[in-house]
Amino acid sequence: MTICDICFRQCKIEEGQTGFCGGRTCREGQVVAGNYGRLTSLALDPIEKKPLKMFRPGSMILSLGSYGCNLRCPFCQNSSISWSQKAFEYKDRADYYEPEEIVKTALNLHSRGNIGLAFTYNEPLIGYEFVRDTAKLAKESGLQNVLVTNGTATQKVLKEILPYIDAMNIDLKAFTDRFYSDFIGGDFQMAKDFITGAAKSCHVELTTLIIPGENDSEDEIRKLSDWVATLEKQAGKKIPLHITRFFSAFKLMDKAPTPINTILRLVEVAKENLEFVFPGNI
Repeated sequence: MTICDICFRQCKIEEGQTGFCGGRTCREGQVVAGNYGRLTSLALDPIEKKPLKMFRPGSMILSLGSYGCNLRCPFCQNSSISWSQKAFEYKDRADYYEPEEIVKTALNLHSRGNIGLAFTYNEPLIGYEFVRDTAKLAKESGLQNVLVTNGTATQKVLKEILPYIDAMNIDLKAFTDRFYSDFIGGDFQMAKDFITGAAKSCHVELTTLIIPGENDSEDEIRKLSDWVATLEKQAGKKIPLHITRFFSAFKLMDKAPTPINTILRLVEVAKENLEFVFPGNI
């Protein structure tokens, strides 16, 4: 039995077994990325879909995802590859790609406006080794690297990938321990620490999905935006915040979409502290 040290769960994994995330396994006494190079999604997207509003706007980026996730968000919009029975079946059938193949594909798409790679769709950092290796090659080839993550990874993981990442969109799911621990099975402090470390080294934008009755109070968004404003001062740079509308998904099909007026009101609340706040999904 070996302990996985890439996130707050610290899974104890038996030889040949898989951790909670579904993407890490134990081989010969070492915890490794079982989903290394196993891709379930590959698409050329506008960079605004990440979402990134203030990093190379108007560009296209080759987006790739694997399978597995260390959180259990009941509103997951990519549950088929992140955490569902279908997602965990991908370990036997996802197509394998070497980092060199991905970089070559990205370079071949330059004529279509591609600027690089975006690691996204599932939680990419449960397989951070593939992110690191592929992003390193991409960087050496003159490409840009983007990471879309929930930010619940250790500082060790952050240190491994930061030299090769140009921009991140990090989900700041809410601004309470209750939401993280009870609603999505996460670690609020780890997410804040990850965001703080990332903001010192690369372009960072944050996304908060507003779920009615869970994280939609003015008080919570005021506290969240105040914390981001303090972080901006520490990092010496602006950190855009996306306040995004929820739509029924996965295990929350019975919950109504967030009213548009709620999103617009919370954008104005956040703007009390921040210069760049963007409404999403409206």
